[in-house]
Amino acid sequence: MDMNKAFFLKKEQEKPRWKVIDARGQVLGRLATEVADILRGKHVPEYTPHSDAGDYVVIVNADQIVLSGSKWTEKTYDSYSGWIGGLKTATARELGSVRVIELAIQRMLPKSKMGKAVIKKLRIYKGAEHPHHGQVTA
Repeated sequence: MDMNKAFFLKKEQEKPRWKVIDARGQVLGRLATEVADILRGKHVPEYTPHSDAGDYVVIVNADQIVLSGSKWTEKTYDSYSGWIGGLKTATARELGSVRVIELAIQRMLPKSKMGKAVIKKLRIYKGAEHPHHGQVTA
């Protein structure tokens, strides 16, 4: 590669891999930042902001995630439908560990078409079993 030319990753050059991450005993925010970087492709030298260079991520043992303090009961997630009285509030325990992890990662991704495409590469499972053994090579 010529050092006087900028490198931009093309769609044909993408080689996504599958990564399995064990969430047992990990803190939610630290896990979410790590996974968001892998999904975006920031962990590879060919990272280009406008193209999808990320890998697929499978998170297992989501039930054993750690939230510090009393966040399971006090942290709230709000959604608003746009209608009068359409505000819904749920705690982290009511949403469940899988949805809490998904929201934490999704909110760290760009709010654009790229973010919507990247979040589709994420799979989260409560237990240690997952059906993606054929895709995971290493």
